Amino acid sequence: MKTYGYYPGCSVRSSSKSYEKSLLLVMKGVGLKLKEIDDWNCCGATAYFGTDKKMATAIAGRNLCLAEQQKLEDMVIPCTGCYLTLRKSQDHLKENKSDIVSSALEGAGLKGGDNVALRHPVDVLFNDVGVEKIKSFVKKPLKNWKIASYYGCQLVRPYGDVDDPYNPTILDKIMTTCGAEAVEYPYKTRCCGGALTGTVEDVGLRLVYILLAEMIKRGANCVVTMCPLCHFNLDVYQSKVEEKFGEEFKKSFGRKYEPLPILHFTQAMGIAFGFRESELGLSELMVEPKALLKAV
Repeated sequence: MKTYGYYPGCSVRSSSKSYEKSLLLVMKGVGLKLKEIDDWNCCGATAYFGTDKKMATAIAGRNLCLAEQQKLEDMVIPCTGCYLTLRKSQDHLKENKSDIVSSALEGAGLKGGDNVALRHPVDVLFNDVGVEKIKSFVKKPLKNWKIASYYGCQLVRPYGDVDDPYNPTILDKIMTTCGAEAVEYPYKTRCCGGALTGTVEDVGLRLVYILLAEMIKRGANCVVTMCPLCHFNLDVYQSKVEEKFGEEFKKSFGRKYEPLPILHFTQAMGIAFGFRESELGLSELMVEPKALLKAV
């Protein structure tokens, strides 16, 4: 059994605990071992790179150095924001071996960091485990689940090596392997608004509205995400979108509006694998998938 380094990040330990619960169950279920990086710290978040790039690079880079010191070849990162931040930092460390960032890290007894493979769980599950093996663990196929897989804007862009940056499909393929129907829609990688829902709410809500309205218009009866903040925006702000946009929201998709269950993709996999609802943290969702659960 291969051991992967595991960088949780801050969100899965606070606002998205159900993501980590379901992630750990699914990874163990398919036979993967995760070893949490000792003494990891906050990645600094993507916004920090716009205010103090060198400090942000050093803060994120510390985690990379720790992973390498702990002889972890791969680092699994469930948050796409953390993933992007760590990749940016790693690029800097590879290209600047003797600048102030590298010197600061060396002063703290840290070196390297450029040899660790940074991986999102979707990448690991699809490319290392594979859909055939995933299929072998499915006990309760997701019948009648019409899933809009939401990738967000940070996993496949600007780096295009995980999936097609314009039309990613690996999450769709994992969901269909679990028995669901993948709903095709054009906004898979459109931004959810990120932190704008908490800073410029009108703009953030408009971005969430565009996504939800299109998903519903295309026939989705649930959504799966693979980023804690994307999940938070779609799940928590769905009711505010309905309140703010009212009839515009309800008429945009031509059918009766029913709130969409927004799940972490590992929760959907966990249901298909036969894990209990309580183990997967489904009660922590704003809209529980009660009707969908009756179908499996």
